[in-house]
Amino acid sequence: MSLDGWNRVLVLGGIRSGKSEFAESLVADAATVRYVATAAGDDDAEWAARLAAHRARRPAGWSTEETASDPRRLADVISAARPDETLLVDDLGGWVTVLLDPAHQPADDTVTIDELITAVRGCAARLVLVSPEVGLSLVPTTPLGRAFTDALGVVNRAVADVCDVVLLVVAGQPCQLKPATAPALSTATEVTATEVTATGAAVPATGATVPTQAGPVMAAVPTPVSPPVTTPLPPAGSAYAAPTPTIVEPVAAGGPAIEPGLELPMPDEYAGPQAVERLATLDVPGRGFGVLAQVVSFAAGTQGTSTPQPWRSVRVLLLHGDHQGGAAAGTLPGESGRRADQARAGQGVLARLAAEGAAGLQVIEAPTAAPIEHEPALTAEQVESALSYGWQLAEEASDAGVQLLVLAACGAGTEAAAAAVLAATAGAEAPAVLARVINESGEFNDASWMIRCAAIRDALHRTRGVARDAKEVLAQLGGGDIAVATGVLLGATARRTPVLLDGPVGVAAALVSRDLAGQARHWCLLADDGDQPAVRLAADVLGLTPLAQLKLDLGEGANALTVLPVLRSALTLAAALPSRPDRTAGAGPDDTSRNDTGPDDSGSPQADEAPEPDAESEPDFREPEPDGPGPTSTQPAPADHSGSRAG
Repeated sequence: MSLDGWNRVLVLGGIRSGKSEFAESLVADAATVRYVATAAGDDDAEWAARLAAHRARRPAGWSTEETASDPRRLADVISAARPDETLLVDDLGGWVTVLLDPAHQPADDTVTIDELITAVRGCAARLVLVSPEVGLSLVPTTPLGRAFTDALGVVNRAVADVCDVVLLVVAGQPCQLKPATAPALSTATEVTATEVTATGAAVPATGATVPTQAGPVMAAVPTPVSPPVTTPLPPAGSAYAAPTPTIVEPVAAGGPAIEPGLELPMPDEYAGPQAVERLATLDVPGRGFGVLAQVVSFAAGTQGTSTPQPWRSVRVLLLHGDHQGGAAAGTLPGESGRRADQARAGQGVLARLAAEGAAGLQVIEAPTAAPIEHEPALTAEQVESALSYGWQLAEEASDAGVQLLVLAACGAGTEAAAAAVLAATAGAEAPAVLARVINESGEFNDASWMIRCAAIRDALHRTRGVARDAKEVLAQLGGGDIAVATGVLLGATARRTPVLLDGPVGVAAALVSRDLAGQARHWCLLADDGDQPAVRLAADVLGLTPLAQLKLDLGEGANALTVLPVLRSALTLAAALPSRPDRTAGAGPDDTSRNDTGPDDSGSPQADEAPEPDAESEPDFREPEPDGPGPTSTQPAPADHSGSRAG
């Protein structure tokens, strides 16, 4: 099973469907496999023959571990597995049978199942689990049969939720259930799709096909590189497929009820510190991971494990939304649209970086914002539509198995709109947070910069009597790209999906989302501040520390994609490196644990016994006293009539 593929796989199937043989094929290329057998032996000859057939198929190099005597041991075996191991658990149906056996009662079955789910979620090894699919059969007629199917159904659903891939084997043919391909949008919405291949070339999309990364992957399991699509924002009032946020209640018809005070999940508060503590035990030759320890801590909290895995499935959301009026002063007409078209064609900086990092690229068309110095950027209906649409984008990414979202933007006037949002939410002065304008010749255009500052000033003056709540800020100052980005952050938080930021649109959306759901900022990681004053101030307000200081100016999102390989490398090392050997087994020449303080054979003190300091040669340190009055004294220093010191 390729390390570049998935780490946790659930293989479902009916009786004699071939699920066990398929699961064994997934780990066939592993150097060693630990086969975890869960079924109990029986006097039934036919059952014994089935078990014997399973044993006969296993290669001689595989080791076998039995857990039938104690069903709680399965969670311990999975939790203790090392990152370099491969485990095959066959199967969960046998495990549930043993768990419900009267010989193990009374027992807290719910707690035992929860322990198993926690172990699978935090498993550092490559793990394949096999389980019967009983949901397609009739409801059993006996109480024991119903108890078994109910318990196994609960286990299958819970395990599937924490696994990277879920496959259903039917008549020997594997069908992928998770990650699902991105669902199609409403038929009323026109969608134009292109796919960016690993080489950066663009080909027309042919439906819901997910391109496969180059290199070895697990059999029949595609690598999760999402197809980039260009998706225009549906018109205000159009219907949405209602997302299913994790904790959010209630959900309004046609989309999530996005209001201040949303209750969204937080990252695991214990996994991050535990992951950092674990880094100190790894066998590294130097002083450790440095600032990248922050990445490990962040990934651990968002993944809920002290041994986080590198993000393999990454999707870049490129938001294209222009701002009219003074906010866009100094930009070439149509330049942002040209950049968006480049990304669609698999060309340009962002598409090339995405292809290099094996990340999917999705171009989102946001509504154009009106001149904020004269009127609101968006109507209230457009804000609601943009927020719901951003939430839906995050939901679709999560359903497709995306593990990390990267926010990017290419609209005209985005820096000024972000500065206006920052001024309204954090009390900043526009000239202090608005980056200088650079023209097409690479020279500073201070005249355009002053026009942008004036537009922000006039917009803030126009809205001085308007409430500064989150939605009103988006409507009056933010615009479509920031509103969609805000919805993405909220939807990603609801689905426990981390987001990588590095530009003004992303941090402005994070500021607004904080006022709708304070948990959202804890799922954001800042790659770089891009040497932009607005990003630096927003990061300080949000409590985000930039990971790098590359000072690239290649467009929002480029910094994040440039840093992404480094982040993946840090997580790979943190997950795969072994603990350093015990260095305290023997006493070396620097051992200071001895208690023998007596003289040696010559009568002199021990060499490691420090002599008493010479009081005459090393006097106690005294704070020097000034000759004149101190800083709080108002009186002159007394005259010295003591004469010379005695020798």
